[in-house]
Amino acid sequence: MVKLGGIVVCLLVVSIDVVAGILGIQAEIAQNKVKHLRLWIFECRDPSEDAFKLGLAAAALLGLAHVLANLIGGCMCICSQQELQSASPNKQLSVACFFFTWIILAVGLSMLVIGTLSNNKSRASCGFTHHHFLSIGGILCFVHALFSVAYYVSATAVFSEDQKYGHGGA
Repeated sequence: MVKLGGIVVCLLVVSIDVVAGILGIQAEIAQNKVKHLRLWIFECRDPSEDAFKLGLAAAALLGLAHVLANLIGGCMCICSQQELQSASPNKQLSVACFFFTWIILAVGLSMLVIGTLSNNKSRASCGFTHHHFLSIGGILCFVHALFSVAYYVSATAVFSEDQKYGHGGA
């Protein structure tokens, strides 16, 4: 039953991240449909309400997937370099994946938010281009799904090792 629960959790996190990625890419497509004038790195264009809504939904789903993966996967706590070197390979992998999910969240969410805010109704002005921020944020949602699943699987393996060998916990 635990294996079935793990598969369901992984599928849920992956599906939320995939939907977020698709919404981010669709937001980029909607943004490119509005009329704009581009001169080198400066751009004048009207904001896209569809791109704003899609980008906002993508950012919210990315955050939800991250929270879900970290809450269900638990927290692998390593406080020193020595503890990391003496940890099992599963624990090292878990900590690395945990670290990378946070980095991907920070970069992907930043890209989605910047792209979304550039499509806010009050931002109908000229300035630096925010070209491809939404699609890059959407692609990072797919990468987040991969690292989240790897984190969940490795964290589950660490908890199983700890129970099997009587270490008690993380």
